[in-house]
Amino acid sequence: MSELETFRLEVREWLEANCPETMRTPVKGEKDICWGGRKFVFESDDQRIWLERMAEKGWTVPTWPKEYGGGGLSKAEAKVLASEMRRIKARSPLNSFGIWMLGPALLEFGTHEQKLEHLPPIARGEIRWCQGYSEPNAGSDLASLATKAEDKGDHYVINGQKVWTSYADKSDWIFCLVRTDFDAKKHEGISFVLFDMDQAGVTTKPILLISGNSPFCETFFDDAVADKKNLIGEAGKGWTIAKYLLTHERTMIGDMGLPVPLSSLARDKLEVVDGKLDDAMLRSDIASHEVDAAAFMFTMERAKDEAKAGASLGAFSSMLKYYGTELNKDRHELILKVNGSDAFEWEGQFSNDGEIARNWLRTKANSIEGGTSEVQLNIISKRIIGLPG
Repeated sequence: MSELETFRLEVREWLEANCPETMRTPVKGEKDICWGGRKFVFESDDQRIWLERMAEKGWTVPTWPKEYGGGGLSKAEAKVLASEMRRIKARSPLNSFGIWMLGPALLEFGTHEQKLEHLPPIARGEIRWCQGYSEPNAGSDLASLATKAEDKGDHYVINGQKVWTSYADKSDWIFCLVRTDFDAKKHEGISFVLFDMDQAGVTTKPILLISGNSPFCETFFDDAVADKKNLIGEAGKGWTIAKYLLTHERTMIGDMGLPVPLSSLARDKLEVVDGKLDDAMLRSDIASHEVDAAAFMFTMERAKDEAKAGASLGAFSSMLKYYGTELNKDRHELILKVNGSDAFEWEGQFSNDGEIARNWLRTKANSIEGGTSEVQLNIISKRIIGLPG
């Protein structure tokens, strides 16, 4: 038996013994998603236990080095872990911008001391992070950001405003782009700093969306303080880190294009004749979507393999973000068609708090968040296809 086969058996045995039965059921809503952090309230003891057990193994971040809270697994071992979790339908123990975005940037640009301070709490789900990038006048043109950080010796004093700051009102810390050189060119003079959200001078205001839910916030800094030890990289050179982090954010958002069993949902809801959906047009639309989603899944898997092998995704992350979000929007349109008028029931036996309609409305932001589709198409046309700017 190969080492990898032996590892698979060990993983399978451990998961069977340690993954609670309630963590092997589909996520039905936001409460079922574990975000961790100082303010997080666990939905159940099983949700907390599942996080603690996985974090102790380092399997919330399986490929991170063990000294930084990870599992130290190879790429092949991490794939085995993921496949065994899928086999028993195990939920993700922890969703985290720290894992998806800040962690990779710290591993690439942080000092050993910064990694030791910040990465293990991310891996254990102790600190929840938000992203301070977009501003009212610097969204798609991110480098136009105006939030100022004044050098006060051993710390920076920060003043300005961020917008579309996802879950800022629930986060403990922020990774933030600030302007430290006010006379430098547009893409220079920007620095990447980390600071605690729980301090005087930081306030948040939720932005109500059409879906009725509000993951986004406006975030205001009024003489907020960032310790200089939490400056990542060199002062004024934060744009390089910002771009690196954006590739991970766009790849993360692209994940929403991965396949879900639409055909089985349709068979449960609609009339089936001779094993096929009776509605030929809907059957064709679902089949087409599932083929596209499967192709996207393999493309995403190849891209992540290359990234783990040390290759830079660069502009390719824009393709993943653009197409993944288009697939997600198309999927929710099909879910509406499958559910018919039940999809718009706000209260009642089919409602689940209007989940179907809320999720469909939420997808309208997919082509805006993380860089608009227009920005992604510009990047693809210039940097991948080679069209003139």
